[in-house]
Amino acid sequence: MVQLNCYWNRDERYYKPDSWHGRLDLDGGTLYTQFSHFIDILYWLFGDIENIQGRFRDFNHASLTDFEDSGIVSFDFVNGGVGCLNFSTSVWNKNLESSMTVIAENGSVKIGGQYMNEVEHCHVKDYVMPTLQATNPGNDYGAYKGSAQNHHYVIDNVVDVLKNRATITTNALEGLKVVDIIEKIYALNGVKK
Repeated sequence: MVQLNCYWNRDERYYKPDSWHGRLDLDGGTLYTQFSHFIDILYWLFGDIENIQGRFRDFNHASLTDFEDSGIVSFDFVNGGVGCLNFSTSVWNKNLESSMTVIAENGSVKIGGQYMNEVEHCHVKDYVMPTLQATNPGNDYGAYKGSAQNHHYVIDNVVDVLKNRATITTNALEGLKVVDIIEKIYALNGVKK
């Protein structure tokens, strides 16, 4: 059983007039722009999903965006197990959490914090949790704080690959699978993108 929670703040500081943020044709929706990385982690760890059901609402962003700001999605994993994704960009003033809880036959783990940057619970049979190094702080965009500072690793890898100094750490097919999952979530729930 897997539960993914993404509760963030995105308000008028983020959704500015004449910006691509919040426009359905350029932004795509909350799952694409805000939470695709977390869906990527879900896919990477547990595989594809099926039997998707969901509910979407626009609680606080009707005048700011062309799409939902909150949703609840449940599904089955193709490889077995069940999961859910709860998300919102309606949290007041600052991000609340990004977390993943895994319940399995030999243990349970919860990784949380604002940017899924803290091991909050780890109780696994025959496993001792090592001491981990501190993670990168969140991006500081002035008026609001964004996601964890990790994008530069991807950009550095692209530059290194183009200069023949490294091999690519991910490929287009992995990214396309995340898009496919998000499209299935939206399409199976009557959301037109």
